[in-house]
Amino acid sequence: MNPTPSDAQVAALNRRLVLAARPEGAPRLSDFRVETGPVPEPAHGQVLLQTLALSLDPYMRNLMDPVGPGYAPPVALGETMVGGTVSRVVASRHPDLRPGGLVLANAGWQDFTLSDGSDLLPLDSGSAPALPPSLSLGALGMPGFTAQVGLLDLAQPRPGETVVVAAATGAVGANVGQLARLHGARAVGVAGGADKCRHAVQVLGFDACIDRHAPDFAQRLAQACAQGIDVYFENVGGAVLDAVLPLLNPGARVPVCGFIAHYNGPTDGASATDQRPALLATVLQKRVRLQGFIVLDHYGERFEHLRRFRERMHRWIDEGRVHAQEHVVDGLLQAPQGLIDLLAGRHLGKTVVRVAEA
Repeated sequence: MNPTPSDAQVAALNRRLVLAARPEGAPRLSDFRVETGPVPEPAHGQVLLQTLALSLDPYMRNLMDPVGPGYAPPVALGETMVGGTVSRVVASRHPDLRPGGLVLANAGWQDFTLSDGSDLLPLDSGSAPALPPSLSLGALGMPGFTAQVGLLDLAQPRPGETVVVAAATGAVGANVGQLARLHGARAVGVAGGADKCRHAVQVLGFDACIDRHAPDFAQRLAQACAQGIDVYFENVGGAVLDAVLPLLNPGARVPVCGFIAHYNGPTDGASATDQRPALLATVLQKRVRLQGFIVLDHYGERFEHLRRFRERMHRWIDEGRVHAQEHVVDGLLQAPQGLIDLLAGRHLGKTVVRVAEA
């Protein structure tokens, strides 16, 4: 099969953002560098992909450290920053992938890349044109599936139980709260600021949302969870975890997918006191099920599960039962600032970089 280059391939160079320095604390713009080079040519069995939308996620900060988080290797200095993408096939020498098709890929922070197709998920079939393709990086993708696995598969909330999730207006937390409500549970969010809390209640349908910056945050959380907490979806850590621990009910479930308050260093939002004894005592005395999970582990063994999840979530979005919020950053070169803003909480919903028009 002969490659069929697009106008973009002919006219453009490939820009890529590489890791220039390892951050000390919060990332800075100087930790990234732009490099340009020729657009690669696909070999036999390969496709050339053009990035349309790039996902920005908190885990990227972990991969910038010299020692990776265990589930993925760190990004080497001078290497392209990693990231999920919605990409277009612009040239193909692969028998099953034709130019023009949209795929979910892992192209990273660059305009073009090559793939042998083994890591691609075609988006054309089963994806209604009414929904933006970028939703496959958010509610229809890894963040939405993270909410599904952690909340519904692991925590299994029952009707009437209280589910608490921090970062309630973020990519994962927004889906956790909405899925909890869809399954008959009370959803109590924690978010940074009054505007975000209003969004959680008025737009996402949470029963309550508590501003973590409030001086009486712990007391407000206790009032909102008068019957205790049955499920705490942990993705933040820090002072939020401190306030949640004494409210956990016997038999509570705590799925853990992240702890963003600590990603930029040991003092970033962490409690001034050592909470490890309190955590272990709570886990023991209240028979709490504390379970960490990496959503990537559930892709390979549950591909059919992922397909069914996408179909169900797609229907809920179409029906207006789930609100899929996106925070769009315009332009590949704005990705570093977009990640910095994401880690600082200056976003609402899923952060995506619009690299090219779909």
